[in-house]
Amino acid sequence: MAPRIQNQIVSNSLLPYLSSSSTSSSFTSLSSRPRRSCRSFSSTVAPQTRLRNQMFLWLRQEAAELKHHTPGETNYLTSKAEAARGYVGDPRPFPQNIHYCSESILSEELRTEIYNRVVKQKKSVRAVSVELKVDMRRVAAVVRLVELEKRMKEQGKLLALPYARAIHEMVPTTPLRHYDPSTHEEINDLPVHRLTNPQIFYPVSESRQFNRVDAGRVFSAAPALEHEQAAKDAVDPSETISRITQNPSHIEVVGKGEDEHQVLQPADVRIPHPHMVASRREQALVPQERAQQIKIYQARLQKEEEADQERKRRSEERKEKQTQRVQPEDSRFEFRINDVVVSQETTGKDGRNARAPGRRYGVPSYDRKKGQVKIPTRVEV
Repeated sequence: MAPRIQNQIVSNSLLPYLSSSSTSSSFTSLSSRPRRSCRSFSSTVAPQTRLRNQMFLWLRQEAAELKHHTPGETNYLTSKAEAARGYVGDPRPFPQNIHYCSESILSEELRTEIYNRVVKQKKSVRAVSVELKVDMRRVAAVVRLVELEKRMKEQGKLLALPYARAIHEMVPTTPLRHYDPSTHEEINDLPVHRLTNPQIFYPVSESRQFNRVDAGRVFSAAPALEHEQAAKDAVDPSETISRITQNPSHIEVVGKGEDEHQVLQPADVRIPHPHMVASRREQALVPQERAQQIKIYQARLQKEEEADQERKRRSEERKEKQTQRVQPEDSRFEFRINDVVVSQETTGKDGRNARAPGRRYGVPSYDRKKGQVKIPTRVEV
């Protein structure tokens, strides 16, 4: 707030619209009044309370060490206190919030190693994720980011390297270890499926064996499996998991119209790396055959990658067959025409289904609306 103008003296510069006579008369009338002290702000020294004194004492002593950080180490209050006691635990920036822990970021060496293994050594994203203990989505994001940085360098654009170096010096990082890679994050986290949100009371007889496969069918409102099929799947669970993961389009579908969805599969199938479960199961059965287990694991992983590549190839071929390309003569444009089916199944009852072809009339566009997320929120691996 701006200071108040003292009302004892009013000069001509403040009131240019007044005449000289009126100004002089005003000055005479104002000067004849008794002058009072009118200050905008108080100059009285604020009383130093006990907490205030403790704060300034802490700023002069303990906080003086936090003014400049040591490169490569965190500069947290909890880190200083734990180091004084001879114990170094997880870095927690806020002493009063012990449940919050700052996560590590990828070091520059680890990021370069991820890019080299995927691009130069031609390894799959899944294999690199298992080898370096980094999530598949992060591996794909690192490859795209490094490609973008290389493209910017070729175009002569500047990179925010000082900012990146400062961040790497102030936050914990995951180093690169070739022989014993440290775990950067959990690579088999299972997101909560929307079908598991409701709580269902499902009575089961004591003589029936109720497992996760049956629970997934109950959540999906699907009928129970036949006894012969359930017994066949229980004989070799690893083969059952491979059959489902290599052919996800063959999963049973229930529901009609917009409520149509696939049957919820158990956690062994839905995790990002289901082959690791099969490998750990084999290690528990035959712990002595370590070399043979590694060969079986590599063969299973190679089979998974070949199935993924084959599925992508068939999808591209199917799209190419459905697309008609037209390129006029002496034109640099190419028109791609697809045949579509307009029905209630594709457009929905209100015509606003996401599978509807072309621009959906009557649907508002949120491209310029505030609060809408317009950037990619996930990375397709």
